[in-house]
Amino acid sequence: MTLEILTSDLLSPVRHGFFTRRGGASSGIFAGLNCGHGSSDQTEAVALNRSRVAEAMDVPSEALVGVHQVHSPTVLTVEAPINGDKPKADAVVTATPGLALTILTADCQPVLFADSDANVIGAAHAGWRGALDGVLEATLEAMEALGAQRENISAVIGPSISQSAYEVGPEFLDDFVADTPDNTRFFANGQGDRLQFDLPAFGLHRLREAGVGQAEWTRHCTYSDPDRFYSYRRSTHAKEADYGRLISAIRL
Repeated sequence: MTLEILTSDLLSPVRHGFFTRRGGASSGIFAGLNCGHGSSDQTEAVALNRSRVAEAMDVPSEALVGVHQVHSPTVLTVEAPINGDKPKADAVVTATPGLALTILTADCQPVLFADSDANVIGAAHAGWRGALDGVLEATLEAMEALGAQRENISAVIGPSISQSAYEVGPEFLDDFVADTPDNTRFFANGQGDRLQFDLPAFGLHRLREAGVGQAEWTRHCTYSDPDRFYSYRRSTHAKEADYGRLISAIRL
């Protein structure tokens, strides 16, 4: 099966892709394009999957640049491939051609950024904690430090868990209200005291408030489409031992 790569016109002509799980070498609960070395999948299968992504992005495998994601607002600026242990961060930016910036997700938001006029790109992992703590705004600031202009930056949120699938408790809401009371708009009533959180809408709000030129969500829900996407929450509900990781990539 060939790879399935979702793209957005907002990022054109910059080469990019939100890869689905289709077309990979992994099997079992990881069946498809699992690109997470942090999973318990076979190392050889993950390496093969990543090599297929590199080929699709037209870079060598070592040019797939990622970080050790920890749900932080930390951004790494890179000028060359990363050798050895990956630094702890949740976003990466560059103005160097030939590097494919990558993010791994399984419900959290993968966000790809581009200022095609300045030739500056970025990629961010924005779960609820990272988004609330400012990883999207920090990515924009790091891109500006490389010469990008905020009003020229396009940002696209890839496949993420949707509001209908994201049930949370009342204590979850408290963190958002403490940031600003207006954040209640991203919550809907669920069963009992449960709430439904709209992560992509929150991400879009933060991007637009930060002044990006254009922003959109691809409107793909990771939880509700198991044939195309991995989902941490779906795997947890199914009591599976582990879950695959989707990869998103962008390069100059």
